[in-house]
Amino acid sequence: MTALLVVLYIINYGDKAAFGIIAQSLKDELSMSAAQIGLVGSLFFFAFTVGGFFAGALNKWLSLRTVLFVLAIVWAFAMLPLVFAASVGVLMVSRFVLGLAEGPSSALIHTAAYSWHEPEKRGFPSALLSGAASVSKIALAPLLAWIAYSFGWRSALIFMSVIGIVWCFIWLRTWQVGPYVPGKSTSENAGSQAEEPRVPWRRILLTRTFISLTLLVASLYALVTVVLTWLPSYFEVGLGYSRLNSGVLLAAPSLAGLISMVSGTLLSDRLSAKGWPTRAVRIVFPALCAFIGGAVLFIVPIITTPLAAVIVISIGYGIGAVVLPLANAAVSQICPPAQTAGTLGVFLALMAIGGLVGPYVTGLIVDAASDPGLGYATAFRIMGIVSGVCAVLAIVLADPDRDKQLVRGKASA
Repeated sequence: MTALLVVLYIINYGDKAAFGIIAQSLKDELSMSAAQIGLVGSLFFFAFTVGGFFAGALNKWLSLRTVLFVLAIVWAFAMLPLVFAASVGVLMVSRFVLGLAEGPSSALIHTAAYSWHEPEKRGFPSALLSGAASVSKIALAPLLAWIAYSFGWRSALIFMSVIGIVWCFIWLRTWQVGPYVPGKSTSENAGSQAEEPRVPWRRILLTRTFISLTLLVASLYALVTVVLTWLPSYFEVGLGYSRLNSGVLLAAPSLAGLISMVSGTLLSDRLSAKGWPTRAVRIVFPALCAFIGGAVLFIVPIITTPLAAVIVISIGYGIGAVVLPLANAAVSQICPPAQTAGTLGVFLALMAIGGLVGPYVTGLIVDAASDPGLGYATAFRIMGIVSGVCAVLAIVLADPDRDKQLVRGKASA
């Protein structure tokens, strides 16, 4: 059951990666500017953010089996109108519908996976689901690039539609909800959560830890969305790689990010087990990584060798990626257990604001630049500066132990 959900997550991110892979083909065929391509990318993440707020309601109204089938079937058909009637308007509507349907998926996929795992044994399935995003960009993105290069960009969308439909068929035939449904646990567990009362949401959301980490993860997520939307275009237009190789090279930053997240999280957990303070392992360590990654991205415009540029972007992106899982852990620490899901839901929705800004601003920068390659490189430099500044703010302001006492200490009192 967990493997089935991991595959769904891979398909989810494959849909996101497909747009970046075919962006230049769309730009050429539909006579779009870079700003328009960026606007479409940002429109997707706007819909994605809006859709994320409906995860709880969908889980309440429909069974996990039904809601994930409905979302996946919408993904499968959302982009097909573009295959038969390619236009800027159809592209925007299709991407908006896709984003709206993908928005609730992360919370619902995790909820479905957790139903098969006891609460104290959910770390590994969480890692599998988080890793699915990188696996998609490492394995599926190069395949989509080859399909688009060999058979045309429409074939990549058709391929994603077909594997989505196949997944839906398998899902309906095999899925069963597990015995550990979050929110419907035993009375003993419910009693333990009831020992600590809920607190007003503003007490959690206005802490310095929540605010500073929200800014940091939003800056990193802006970089993630720029990579998904624009990196193949930069490799092709700015660095001179072929369209096929540009799509294949999209895997490089994702591989660096996967290595960073796995190794960084393991190191953080090991230091925590040895008694290091939470602020050191959940705040200072990942924020320093984000600062170093931002410094690496700052030098992108002065790199003249294509291979060196690919390596520099991959390292800068990869180093900072460790922030994403560790920030979730830090934020979850400050709130009462019964409010963890709601707190993380708001945190992740606000994080996605970075996806609204990043692709569109990058398109504006590219259109304004004297050379498209320099425009893309400048955008990565700006991303590095923003993430570096946000990293410094997190180091100065965030302290989960302090804010846990401010939030939960009052509740206990």
